[in-house]
Amino acid sequence: MRSDLLGTRVWFDPVGLYVEPGTTVRWVARENVHTTTAYTPRNANHPLRIPEGAVPWDSGFLVHPGDHFDVTLTVPGVYDYYCMPHEAAGMVGRIVVGRSNDSAARPFDYWVGQPGTTGWTHVPEAARTTFPTVARILSERRVHAPEMGK
Repeated sequence: MRSDLLGTRVWFDPVGLYVEPGTTVRWVARENVHTTTAYTPRNANHPLRIPEGAVPWDSGFLVHPGDHFDVTLTVPGVYDYYCMPHEAAGMVGRIVVGRSNDSAARPFDYWVGQPGTTGWTHVPEAARTTFPTVARILSERRVHAPEMGK
C-alpha cells in the first residue's frame, strides 16, 4: 500500500497476484492511510467482485507505516479489492486464487437490489483501468504497479 510523498498518487503493489487456495495474503501500509477492502455489498454496498461463498474483508484504516492486515483466501476465483479512501483514484487490486480465467472476473456495472430500492452500481473508471487481466496474472504470477511517484 503505497503513495508518493504528497499523497497525490496511491497504489497497491503488487496490483495483481496469483496464489493457491489456503494462502494468507498480507497488506502492509508503507505511506499514507489506506484500507484493503473486498468488493462486496457488505462493504459500503459495493458490487460483489469476489467469489460466491468467499469471506469478505475490510482491514479498517491502516494509519501508521508498517501497519498490516492479513486474510486467508480459500475459495478459488477472482478477488477484487480497493482502498476505501482512494478507490476513485484507482487504488484497487486483484488476486486470482487457483486456476481461473477472465470470465471469472465479474462485470463492472450491473443492477443491484430490488427494483425501486437501489440502482446501477459500478466501479469508478480509474479503478477499472487499473485491474490487470486474469490472464496476465496467471502468466506473470505477480503484476507490479507501474512506476508511481518516481
